[in-house]
Amino acid sequence: MSRPLTFTPPPGTRSAPLQTSRGAFAALLTPAAGPATSTPRPTALLLPGFTGSKEDFTAMLQPLAAAGYGVVTVDGRGQYETPGPDDQEAYAQGELARDVLAQAAAIDTPVHLVGHSLGGHIARAAVLLDPAPFASLTLISSGPAEVADVQKQKLKLLSDALTRLEMAQVWEAMRAMGPPQDADAGDEPALRRRWLMHNPAQLIATGRQLATEPDRVGELAALPLALHVMSGESDDAWPVPLLDEMAVRLGAVRSVIAGAEHSPNTDRPERTAEALAAFWDAQG
Repeated sequence: MSRPLTFTPPPGTRSAPLQTSRGAFAALLTPAAGPATSTPRPTALLLPGFTGSKEDFTAMLQPLAAAGYGVVTVDGRGQYETPGPDDQEAYAQGELARDVLAQAAAIDTPVHLVGHSLGGHIARAAVLLDPAPFASLTLISSGPAEVADVQKQKLKLLSDALTRLEMAQVWEAMRAMGPPQDADAGDEPALRRRWLMHNPAQLIATGRQLATEPDRVGELAALPLALHVMSGESDDAWPVPLLDEMAVRLGAVRSVIAGAEHSPNTDRPERTAEALAAFWDAQG
């Protein structure tokens, strides 16, 4: 999971619900802080990954605002501070994609859409439903299809555990099985609280999506939309060479963040923000 160093919004960022036609979504809202431009720039909408939350982008908010971009980052339905039903069908990818379209409509400007990992698959599905609201799409550590086999095995173990155990018990099991360095990374009480607030139905349904996602690169490449593929130097969910190949198939801009792994947004947030702003600037 992404491990933000803090769950406290930075100065200039407001924590408030984003009201949409499909309900309210917990959000962090950061206005642009850079020099005014004659034509308002699109707003960035950032979608977190599996087990993640809007706070996975906290350290990027001020750099992006300073570059002249307003940012909205959200918890999807059933993620952290956005409630969701206990019905797994409510988390079908099409439903989550329509949530994103409603979020974009509520922002009411052109949107630079960004999705990390699972959020990338949801972002891709939203753009394929309706590309009109979007000025660009950036996929961060989000591959062309299903995750690597070792991750499928982990997702199966997690799904089985979630059907038998309480969320607190699953958390303790994950902590016991995780790498030792994880114990010293991030705000542990806040990470535990975030985990406990996720809806298990959301985790089971979206974990299944990660393990079965089809390759939709051809569909995405056919859209007249600026595309950007970003990752760290290594990735345990999708091999980096596979992400390189996907970028070529998409005709996308490719950014590799030095010193980062599956979550460049938390591993190297300032460098990730720089790469995003450079891509957006190039779109005019």
